Amino acid sequence: MAVKQRMTAEELWEMPEVPGKRFELVRGKLREMPGAGVLHAEIVTILLFLLRPFVAERGLGRVYGDGLAYVIRRDPDTVRVPDVSFVSQARLPEGGVPEGFMPLSPDLAVEIVSPADTANEVHEKVRSYLESGVRLVWVLWPRHRAVSVYSEGDGYRELGSEDELEGGEVLPGFRVKVSQLFEVGR
Repeated sequence: MAVKQRMTAEELWEMPEVPGKRFELVRGKLREMPGAGVLHAEIVTILLFLLRPFVAERGLGRVYGDGLAYVIRRDPDTVRVPDVSFVSQARLPEGGVPEGFMPLSPDLAVEIVSPADTANEVHEKVRSYLESGVRLVWVLWPRHRAVSVYSEGDGYRELGSEDELEGGEVLPGFRVKVSQLFEVGR
């Protein structure tokens, strides 16, 4: 009986694209990710609109939108695709950005919870990000207009729509009212 081998990040990169489908790799196992809806895309756009100029003006690094995959673990490989991410200037690969997956964990990973996401899946992603060295994770809950904040030193905080989300040591000086993140379609 043949034993199916685990997939590597390189094999995932070489896979032909399948229209309308996206994949992550979790401990060597391929996992299909549902496509994003309009609400999700609107929130990604708001975050990019807020984060990119803030980061660029201060020369802090790079902000990436939905679609960039990070190899956050090897043997077995885990490749995650945060909805929005940030990599500090000091951690960007020497010689410029690679053509393939980013070969490191981001400093900030943002996940926007979709209706199809389960609590277990969200917690598993957060745990894998933190274990890989991600310093700050924001989980946005559109239905509740809330944000869960996970950080390496401060643990966990839950923010409501009237609270302010801060960048902490990862994005010093960044602040936005949580309600602004969910002002879509206006």
